[in-house]
Amino acid sequence: MSQTLSQSTYDRMRADIIFGRLAPAQRLWLDDLRANYGVSIPTLREVLNRLAGDGFVIAEDQRGFRVAPISAENLVELANLRRLIEMDALEKSLRAGDMAWEARVVAAHHRLSRVEGQDPGADPVLRDAWKRYDWEFHQALISACGSGELMAIHAMVFDKYLRYQMLFLTYRGPISSREHLALKEAALARDIEAAKEILARHIAGGVEHALAAQKSRAAE
Repeated sequence: MSQTLSQSTYDRMRADIIFGRLAPAQRLWLDDLRANYGVSIPTLREVLNRLAGDGFVIAEDQRGFRVAPISAENLVELANLRRLIEMDALEKSLRAGDMAWEARVVAAHHRLSRVEGQDPGADPVLRDAWKRYDWEFHQALISACGSGELMAIHAMVFDKYLRYQMLFLTYRGPISSREHLALKEAALARDIEAAKEILARHIAGGVEHALAAQKSRAAE
């Protein structure tokens, strides 16, 4: 039971960091967290140490914990790492994918495209759904890569990258939608080079948009 509680608290707190409900560099007071999450101090320490190990939280000697800060340099680093991992996984997946994989890709894109057609940038509820379906689509694309470890590493990096998108509301509208559609079509056609080129452009565009949003926010 305690292990289940620890996992559920970890999942909630990680999601709160990714979606910006716990702000970058925010100090995490144990008494406040206990009230918010309804768990004991020992459970919170266990969860915070896990999050620190995953890079979402910073453990400060004798001073407790903070949410990991953000920076333009870190976003670029994460984007480069995501591109490196996802390119490799995408190529493997396109070579090995079967009909079940094709069905996953089509279904994931359908869910994503339905939300993208409703302008999620203007609605926080739709925005959260959009990012969930975006994650599911990219995971579906690489799901036939044959490596659980590669999938796990990709998921970790993607979540850190996703945090920047959520913080700066970087919905690129029709541009992103067109790239997702083109990526789906290239994947189903098993056109590896086209799919990789579209993915590289997609990631680069997201970074540029996020950096511009961050600069605009700082100027305000």
